[in-house]
Amino acid sequence: MSLTQKLTEALAGGLQQIGQIKILTDHDLAPFVLVHLDDEDADFSSLNAHPTPDKAREIGLYTPHGDYRFTKGEMSLPGGWLLLLQSPGEVRQALDLFYPASLGLWAAWKDGSVRTQNLRDKLGRQTGMYRHAANVSDVGAQELIQSVCGPANKCVKKILWQLDENTPLDDSEASRFNGIVNNAAENNAIPLVCQEACNHFVAQARKKSKEEFEAKA
Repeated sequence: MSLTQKLTEALAGGLQQIGQIKILTDHDLAPFVLVHLDDEDADFSSLNAHPTPDKAREIGLYTPHGDYRFTKGEMSLPGGWLLLLQSPGEVRQALDLFYPASLGLWAAWKDGSVRTQNLRDKLGRQTGMYRHAANVSDVGAQELIQSVCGPANKCVKKILWQLDENTPLDDSEASRFNGIVNNAAENNAIPLVCQEACNHFVAQARKKSKEEFEAKA
């Protein structure tokens, strides 16, 4: 079954949400309407309507304050728009732009085939100035997860990785988060999943490693 077919099946089964996006089906405006969660109860005539999925790329570039969104899993998607789409294929195109690779990762996670990379493996593969990130302690890494990841830090992804094969993440809001915003029902939402630490986390690990080294000096 193709990814579009899996999405079609999910939409028919009641899928309504992914990340900060609400998906409305069989709406008066279009067969599929994508809208920001914060705008789902707004007067749709007051929102900027777009008839093609490619507009998602532009919408997702910057936060409401005009800052560049360095990771698409950041809980900073601006509102004020509607995407009026005609097919599950167009919905997939839009979602792939809003949240790159999210649908494929969801499908792989759902069927148990998703590949994850634990943190020590990720940091051990860094080169250049980021190679020092591998020196961060386990304690420092666990602290970073709580200060960088999870909804409290505007990341809306479910963490699938561990520190290493034998070291799970400490219990925290970040490690428990299921990748679904606003406590939506799990059977009506696609979770955003994190298969490996992002570049932002790696940069923070390098910084933390430096702080730990200087503290010992």
